[in-house]
Amino acid sequence: MPVYSMTGYASAQQAAATGAATAARIGLEIRSVNSRFLDLSFRLPDELRAHEPALRELLTARLKRGKIEVRASLEGPAADVLREPSARMLQRLGSLQDTVRTWMPDAPALSVAEILRLGTAEATADVDWSALLAGLASRTLDELMAARQREGERLATMLLGHLKQLKTLALQAKPLVPQLVEQQRQRFLERWKEAMALSEGSVTPEAAQDRALTEATAFAIRIDVAEELTRLAAHIDELERLINKGGEIGKRLDFLIQELHREANTLGSKSAALELTRISVDMKVLIEQMREQVQNIE
Repeated sequence: MPVYSMTGYASAQQAAATGAATAARIGLEIRSVNSRFLDLSFRLPDELRAHEPALRELLTARLKRGKIEVRASLEGPAADVLREPSARMLQRLGSLQDTVRTWMPDAPALSVAEILRLGTAEATADVDWSALLAGLASRTLDELMAARQREGERLATMLLGHLKQLKTLALQAKPLVPQLVEQQRQRFLERWKEAMALSEGSVTPEAAQDRALTEATAFAIRIDVAEELTRLAAHIDELERLINKGGEIGKRLDFLIQELHREANTLGSKSAALELTRISVDMKVLIEQMREQVQNIE
């Protein structure tokens, strides 16, 4: 399955024939940005408000996460093609105007522009907006999904590249662990030998050496990051598996990124060498970059 981004945009327009040399147009835009859940909002003209439930059902069937804004617009016939109001419509408008002014004598008379606008409304009154909107929405949603898939593929490629770098850093850190442990053991022994020389024989050499080895072993356990490196490798493998699998993986990726950051942070806090500290910092930089990218995956 592909990896989908939550970021995308698509728009489309379609004309509806309403008479000779005239056509009404409906436009539809769908914008999508990242969100923890599926959040739909609609901006529809009055003529299309009744179709919001059908649009909502269409979107929820294919989108799982993201803040989605749907905006529709209606346009009458082209501005350079003025539709002549029918005699029937003019008669009806005149009758309605007389009725209104009977009760409201101060009401202004209809202007030519208002009559032409009402004529445009009449021209589009017989359009089957339901069928027209359904087809247009399906086509626009297809374009949105294609845009989200292209962005998702780009994000997946970047994430896999970062994971490869993390693997390289983990391989660099692995041989450092036994070296650091042995170095710390030697340092403890040297310090205890110095302490023994200053104690002037008040402690037996065997007891001092045993205590030195015990302290060195305890400290070596505290700075041993082998478990952290093992868990890092496991998280990296799982992230690669999820990205290659695709589908609705955003929330699981986000959780694993948090675990990666935890292990890299522990690696740095246990570090007893400058090189290991550098590796930990490089890891955290990569993980933070991955966190930003994962926020956009569905």
